[in-house]
Amino acid sequence: MPFLTRRELLASFSVSALATAAAPEPRPNIVLILADDLGYGDVSCNNPRSRISTPFVDQIAAQGMRFTDAHTPSAVCTPTRYGLMTGRYAWRGALKDNVLDGFDPPLIERNRTTIAALLQKNGYETACIGKWHLGMQWTDKSGNPYGRPTPPGKGEFRPGNEVDLTKPTTGGPNNVGFDYYYGIAASLDMSPYCFIENNRAVLQGGAAVSTKAAEGEPLFRNEREGVGSSDFTVEGVIPRLTQKAVDFIRKPRPANKPYFLYVPLTSPHMPVVPNRDVEGTSKAGKYGDFVVEMDRTVGRILDAVGDKSNTIVIFTSDNGGLFHSWTPEETDDKAAYKPTPRGQEVAKYGHQGNADLRGTKADIWEGGHRVPFVVRWPGKIKPGSVSPALLGLTDMYATLAQIAGAKVPQGYAEDSISQVDVLTGKAKQARTSIIHHSMRGVFALREGNWKYVPSRGSGGFSSPQQVKAEGGQLYNLATDPRETTNLYATNRKKAHEMDAKLQAERRH
Repeated sequence: MPFLTRRELLASFSVSALATAAAPEPRPNIVLILADDLGYGDVSCNNPRSRISTPFVDQIAAQGMRFTDAHTPSAVCTPTRYGLMTGRYAWRGALKDNVLDGFDPPLIERNRTTIAALLQKNGYETACIGKWHLGMQWTDKSGNPYGRPTPPGKGEFRPGNEVDLTKPTTGGPNNVGFDYYYGIAASLDMSPYCFIENNRAVLQGGAAVSTKAAEGEPLFRNEREGVGSSDFTVEGVIPRLTQKAVDFIRKPRPANKPYFLYVPLTSPHMPVVPNRDVEGTSKAGKYGDFVVEMDRTVGRILDAVGDKSNTIVIFTSDNGGLFHSWTPEETDDKAAYKPTPRGQEVAKYGHQGNADLRGTKADIWEGGHRVPFVVRWPGKIKPGSVSPALLGLTDMYATLAQIAGAKVPQGYAEDSISQVDVLTGKAKQARTSIIHHSMRGVFALREGNWKYVPSRGSGGFSSPQQVKAEGGQLYNLATDPRETTNLYATNRKKAHEMDAKLQAERRH
């Protein structure tokens, strides 16, 4: 072999350096944890007065970025989950208000590419472990598709005694982009009471049993009559989901095969059923203990991921908290406002699940849809960052697509804006407006610091749900984040401008 000249040697070094510089960065793993009914003030990094300690959620914030103005697209869970998966507001489709039950057919349209499907197509191994609550097609005992004659969200929750749980489902997680699924069909208080692995119910002895409505404290035990597996317990759900998530993270896989793990937890949604090992670990009663158990699940997932791995970890909630009783001091609706029993349950401990925000889960007020949002991305996000940027959970679609180097299909994810530049410190804001939606179908438009609601009342659980009066609600959240002073009457011009924009967007 001949010796290389000095010029040839330098040239070879240059080519080698260029090749090294051009080598793409390995794509990160993605873990997205979605709590169920966790309030903005339930996590201690958001609320100095919280009576609950959440060290593992706080750890993500300390090692990454905490958002103070993050919102769900809806104040209840099913439409939020739809928006998260599709990057699209649920009210643009079939679900205009309320939520699905455990036996509703699929809500995600057959031709819609979810973020899971997009990542799967781009080489990610995908898994969903937890509460689905986006519908799946069951079969009745006559062999026919089980459905409902009413629009989604309009009927009562059903026990499902007519369903054959031994038959496989269709239209669930495996059909919308997830390679693996393990979890429950809907909320922890909804039939069927069994785990589902991929497209089949996991039944003790291979047979389903009828279950009775739970007895006990009404604030904490509210499972309904239904069907399920004889070995299923609501207390056992969080431990099982936690272990399944840890097992997925730790399973051997090729170095060039990234994964996307979506973990929609069932807690702290009712029934509030903390296990014995967390009893008394909070200063907010059983509810606080249940939040602690949720936080420990986050801790186990973080331990499985490791501190220095190439993995993004995102933690957030599907809507505001239910255990909250803040009473507005100055609003014109004050006389009609009645704190909920669930709010009073934690208020006696000095805890407010939504911190200083007005309203609860289901409401159009901030307590209904402003949620915890923390994210860790080693080497990309500055540790200990706090961002006031406006963020919606529909933005996860465009954000994760950009991170994975995937192109969003044309015409899809129309309500999603990438937040990558905000996460990496290249921009302070990605979006300037967002639309909120309550459980009862009440809209709100957020534009800058202004928030406009075209009607009166909460539009959800809090009283008054509806006020029979002309006009709407207008708040300046920069000076009045607690929504105590309705400026509609004194700034009608601004209200009318925002109303026109809201109506135009609804027609879009």
